[in-house]
Amino acid sequence: MAVNSPNSPRQKMINLMYLVFIGMLALNVSTEVLDGFELVEESLLRSVKVATQRNEQIFDELQDAYDTNPEKTEEWYKKGAQVKAESDTLFSYIQDIKVRIVKKADGKNGDPEHLKHPDDLNAAYDVMFDKKKEGELLKSSINAYRQFIMPMVNDSSIQKSVENNLSTEPSEKAQAHKQTWEESMFWQMPVAAAVTLLTKMQKDIRDAEGAVLGDLVKNIDLKDFRVNTIDAYVVPETQMVMRGSSYRAQIGVLATDSTQRPRIFVNGKQLSDEADGRYVAGAGSTGTFPVKGYIEMPQGDGSFITRPFSSEYYVIEPSATVAPVLMNMLYAGIPNDIRIAVPGVANQNVSATISNGTLTQKGNGIWVATPRLGSDAVITVTAKMGTQTLRMAETSFRVRQLPDPAPYLNITDQDGNRSRYKGGGRPIAKAALVACDALSAAIDDGILDQPFTVLRYDLVKFDKLGFRIATPASGASFTQQQKDVIRDSQRGQTLYISGIVVRGPDGVERTLNQAMEIRIN
Repeated sequence: MAVNSPNSPRQKMINLMYLVFIGMLALNVSTEVLDGFELVEESLLRSVKVATQRNEQIFDELQDAYDTNPEKTEEWYKKGAQVKAESDTLFSYIQDIKVRIVKKADGKNGDPEHLKHPDDLNAAYDVMFDKKKEGELLKSSINAYRQFIMPMVNDSSIQKSVENNLSTEPSEKAQAHKQTWEESMFWQMPVAAAVTLLTKMQKDIRDAEGAVLGDLVKNIDLKDFRVNTIDAYVVPETQMVMRGSSYRAQIGVLATDSTQRPRIFVNGKQLSDEADGRYVAGAGSTGTFPVKGYIEMPQGDGSFITRPFSSEYYVIEPSATVAPVLMNMLYAGIPNDIRIAVPGVANQNVSATISNGTLTQKGNGIWVATPRLGSDAVITVTAKMGTQTLRMAETSFRVRQLPDPAPYLNITDQDGNRSRYKGGGRPIAKAALVACDALSAAIDDGILDQPFTVLRYDLVKFDKLGFRIATPASGASFTQQQKDVIRDSQRGQTLYISGIVVRGPDGVERTLNQAMEIRIN
């Protein structure tokens, strides 16, 4: 019987077959990974080709615009040419690195698009981390390119995209392993992966170049006279004008060219070039007034395009509306909401002052007036109309003290519903009364709901001989002695809360004349 000792021929053969089997498994996995890099590389190369062609078309647009009108497009064309040159330089530099890595692995005839040794782990390391430190140079070149093109872009979303795509910050995983950007990209990286990463960088460069060139073309479009329709327009500062002020409007075309001024005729008269399309007419009387005319826009052949326009404006008497939000008077010592509006004038152009107290703007045409007791309050409204500020109205308000509040108890029934119990001899369950902790007071007339602070009061009952027994409280809460009086009360007995002293939101203390009558159920 044979024994499988470690040194026997049989065991040696088994070990060798096992190593060959493991090697075959590793080779299969490696081949699949390398095939994946090859597929990604082919896709990236197609994308780079498409992006390059697209960028050439965009730059051709810049070139055509410059050839047509160099005065207006010179700035954008020169920037585009600089972007194209810098992009081509960095693109070619990365291509040179790719070729050097492939030749290191495959020999002097190595081709990045036809790898012979895609699994070589030494070629990328030898090129990127040799004495020249090519990895650091590549990182510096990408950073310099990014810093060069970022100021060329006005669109913040494009800036963010370019910054992210050309970032050389190490990933979180690389930072965790304390690797630099170049180490995370090329350290112990097979040739197939290194080439694919470099091609991805070339694609990012072409994408960034295209984004910047496209933004430069948009800048030209904003300043270039290239439209297929031209319409006249009248933009008045306001179509409703107060008597004594002026009507002002901006007249022009929907597409303008600063190098070619249009001729503007309004109501039979031509506007001067110094007016720059701004028309001003007096408003000495009320009524509706027309603004009619036409615009002549010069064309390249010396002829003119004529476009008519028509509008009108309204002159009205100065007026304003001032109305209290809650009632036709103001209460002293508390904020009163007031709506102030001037027809035809935006709220931000309306101002107001008060003769008694303070007046502050709350928003959306609502103002808050807090007058003092003693005299009427006069609110004066002014409005900014163009460059003028006009007084629109003065309104006088009577100022009165807040009325006395009504005392009440916050009662909770068996279902948990809360209600205000105001006495008046209406029966109330003893348990609900005992559960109530304090006396409250407020103006509750359906319009105002102003709470008052209860300072002191007496709980009064009459004994069998008719003698009055008063139990005082300092503050709003029931005292323990008052709670005992309530618990000792019999069904049908009447209690009174009297001598109620309160302080209102205006700071005034007052004694309520009316007592609260409570009948125990």
